[in-house]
Order: sequence, then structure tokens, then C-alpha cells
Amino acid sequence: MPPPGRYNTSVTTTLRPTAPELRTEDGGRSRPYEVCVNSRPVGSLTIATDPRFGPRFGRIAGLVVDERDRHRGRGTVAALAAEEVLRGWGCTQVSVDVPAVATTALGLAGALGYVERSRSLNKPLAAPPALPPGSTARPLAEEEFAAWHAAGRAQYVAEWAGRGVPAELAAAKADRDRARLLPHGAGTPGVVLRVLRHEGADVGTLWLALREEEAYVFEVRVAAAHRGRGHGRTLMHLAEREALAAGGRAIALSVFAGNTPALRLYESLGYRATEFHLYKILH
Repeated sequence: MPPPGRYNTSVTTTLRPTAPELRTEDGGRSRPYEVCVNSRPVGSLTIATDPRFGPRFGRIAGLVVDERDRHRGRGTVAALAAEEVLRGWGCTQVSVDVPAVATTALGLAGALGYVERSRSLNKPLAAPPALPPGSTARPLAEEEFAAWHAAGRAQYVAEWAGRGVPAELAAAKADRDRARLLPHGAGTPGVVLRVLRHEGADVGTLWLALREEEAYVFEVRVAAAHRGRGHGRTLMHLAEREALAAGGRAIALSVFAGNTPALRLYESLGYRATEFHLYKILH
């Protein structure tokens, strides 16, 4: 058996702790490690539980292998060793965030059985796009907020629950996120909530957060009866106009895996992936 805190995965490659394990009152754990070959450090990573979902969900963060030791399987061994540490902690799932430019790391994650849960995208902003004829926008009224919020929460919970997160944990995450992001409802400072109207009818809604030079689209929703008519594109144009009016220079968003229509829309508008969010069930 390997000694506590150190896991041997082969004759030469080990994970060696570099600091004491940290624990939180809610059961969270984290610890940084070196990746070593015959006791020679060749990289590093941090193993932790995921504070979004509790101690049975793990994360591998900051996995780096020194350039001269790459393409020798060091990253593969380190990732597998990290998974074994998480199993020892009682975790049943592990997640990892991989920059879009790290194509080798993305390939490694795929080979190890990680699947995409979502991806982050970004677009630099230039001139404000025009809205199509007949389309206008108005603020979401306070009396509309409760119904809008409930529908968005249900969709958000379903998206997470469909991608490996138990429904009760997805619901708890939705409640935490919305309490943090919309503490004052429709009047929350730095938040843009808009209703898109087209030829006199309400056809969709936009939730945009203004964050210094970069805005963030949390939600674009087109009413079911009005889908397939280009209103999603108009809502994204509206988001860009609002961001530019507030002094933003870029706009970001996340899209869940499998939402091909939304991804195609964003890509056609010039959004490009910046990071992939992957997960794997630990058996």
C-alpha cells in the first residue's frame, strides 16, 4: 500500500504533497501536489472537492507538466493518480477545466473518459449591431420578475441535472447562484434584464451582467411560440448593444454541451471558445 498522502501509479511516477491538506467545516478538502519522476519534480496539480456540489464531487486543477517532460505520459499518470486520491476521499465524480488552446490536454482528457459539460465563449466588441425592423426592447418589469425567475430556474436545474448533477444539488446551486447574482430582483445594480418585443409582441428575454470591461450573458430565452424566427440572434445583438453602451469591450457566456443550435448561433456571431468544462464519473 502507498503511504498516506502519496499515491504510486507506476515504478517511476508519483504524486508528492507540497502542503498540508486543507479541510472546511462543510467537508471540503484540498491539497497541492508535485508530479515526480524518481523523486524529481516534473509538474504540479491541486486536488480538491468541488464547493459547488459538496464533498462527493472532486476537481483537478492546475495540472502542469514541465515542457521537457511532456509527451511521455506524465500527465496521464498524474490525472489517474489524482482520480485515485479523490476516490479515497469518497468522491463519485471529478471535473476539470481545460483552456481551449490546450489541445493536447483536451485530447488527454477525452482519452481518459472525460466528457464536456459546458464551454465558455468570448467575443471582442466593436460597433453596436442594429436591431432588425420591428424589434425593440424594454426593461423587465418588477411584476414580471417572479414568473421570469421561476421559468429560468427550472431550465437551469434541468440543464445541470442532465449533465451528471443530482437534481437536488442542481436545485441548490440554482438557488445559490440566483441569490448571489440577483439579490435585489429586477433592480439589482449592474444587471440588465430586457424583454425583446417584435411587432408588438413579447418574444424573448435577456439577462446580462455588466462587469467592468467585459459583460456576461447569463441567459437568452426565446418564447416557445416565437422560436426559429431569428429572435435569438436579435437578443444577442441587444446584449452587445447594452454592453457597449455601458463601456464594455468584450462579452462572454457559457453554453451547455449538446445545445447545438445555440452554439452555432454564437459561433456565427463571432464568439470563440476560451475554456472547456469537463467531467467524469468515478466508478
